[in-house]
Amino acid sequence: MRVLLVKTSSMGDVLHSLPALTDAQKAIPNIQFDWVVEEGFAQIPTWHSAVNQVIPVAIRRWRKNWFSAPIRAERAKFRNQIQANQYDAIIDAQGLLKSAFLVTRLAHGPKHGYDRHSIREPLASFFYNYRYAISKQQHAVERIRQLFAASLGYSCPTTQGDYAIAHQFLQSSPEAMNPYVIFLHSTTRDDKHWPEENWRELITLMANTGVQVRLPWGTEHEQQRALRLAEGFDFVEVLPKLTLAQVAQQIANAKAVVSVDTGLSHLTAALDKTNFTLFGPTDPGLIGGYGQAQHSIKSANSTMVYINADDIYKQLKHFL
Repeated sequence: MRVLLVKTSSMGDVLHSLPALTDAQKAIPNIQFDWVVEEGFAQIPTWHSAVNQVIPVAIRRWRKNWFSAPIRAERAKFRNQIQANQYDAIIDAQGLLKSAFLVTRLAHGPKHGYDRHSIREPLASFFYNYRYAISKQQHAVERIRQLFAASLGYSCPTTQGDYAIAHQFLQSSPEAMNPYVIFLHSTTRDDKHWPEENWRELITLMANTGVQVRLPWGTEHEQQRALRLAEGFDFVEVLPKLTLAQVAQQIANAKAVVSVDTGLSHLTAALDKTNFTLFGPTDPGLIGGYGQAQHSIKSANSTMVYINADDIYKQLKHFL
């Protein structure tokens, strides 16, 4: 059985689709998925054994110069890839007009998606051959699991979803035996940042634990923040620039993680790693970490500055 999955972005949304793949693989042992995903997240689907082919799309980048010769060539390559197979089912788990447009105009096979009451952009539901009512009042992982089960004709498991990727990132090398924690300090929204002085207070509390602190980063300003956080602490390492797979390896082998609300916090959940995620203006209820040992720490008044470093350390030290 060959299925096309359309789930293009963001990092958290892409990761949230993995447990549904695991469910489908257990229910239909010969199933294989092709996955349409934004080019920046194309590594993620390759980590799951049910994925046969990743079909990158670059709508965000293409929009900037839609009719240029290089972009036209890329769009033609994408069109050829998506039209190369007749699919037994096409599942649009993104639920947007752009994703529905992709699957209805280009892909061959019956189209499945949320009904108009269950979808982010209701008009998108009219592009599907089969539509399903799936409650919005549950975690995104569970919504996607139920969409897959309805689309492919099996009963959705009631057990917690399994991302099924953590094993490939675990190490047994001597380096992996040196204990460390990861602090994910960067996010895209300013109001979701925990102040640097709070991070440094937490780092100070780690001084006598014998556990190293590692700080990843992705952009220049994130690197500068990491360097400021590490200044004066010989047990804090600012990591070099890493690929997403290398970040996953760092997270998978850590003792625990402390993170702000960011895509990498969802990666931590997908790797079954203990994580304390700090939430200010966002509600962790339906979009927080889904997985084993995921702890949400919510500011009482939605302002990150009031999350106390000592409170986090008291919880974190039990995992060191």
